[in-house]
Amino acid sequence: MNLSSSIQIWLSHLYRDINYGEAMVQKKIEFYVGVFIIAGCLCFFWLFTALGGADWNRSDKYPIFGFFTSVSGLKVGAEVEMAGVEIGRVKSIILDTTRYVAKVELSLNKEVELSDDTIASVKTSGIIGDKYINLSAGGSEDMLAAGDIIYNTESSIDIESLISKYIFQKDSK
Repeated sequence: MNLSSSIQIWLSHLYRDINYGEAMVQKKIEFYVGVFIIAGCLCFFWLFTALGGADWNRSDKYPIFGFFTSVSGLKVGAEVEMAGVEIGRVKSIILDTTRYVAKVELSLNKEVELSDDTIASVKTSGIIGDKYINLSAGGSEDMLAAGDIIYNTESSIDIESLISKYIFQKDSK
């Protein structure tokens, strides 16, 4: 074996090691890209469930219904509060075509028991904030069961109509 063939063998081994190193670097990059994508998907899933109001554990909830003449601005997933504490979410809003009113389904925590004279009101958080349902406790000893209806409801106040009424009354004087 001469010197040139030894150098060629040594260079071929060196070249193979360099290619092996490049392959390892490529695999390392692919690994980190995969980890980054999985972490991004997990963050997206967390945002979807936590901030989107997704309700995965439905066994600790029960439905209650309310009929409102107007639920303007109220959205599915809006909070249901009692005394400033969140006790549930708005599950669905549909039009009752027999009475032409909004039928709102509330999904409430099971530990919250409501009397049958509870008052449900559509409220606004702040001046132009989100709409939510506020429940005011009644004094009756009869309690609502799952699927019952809250008969005492108050619809949302339309701020725009109040402002326009105030402005136009002022102009007419």
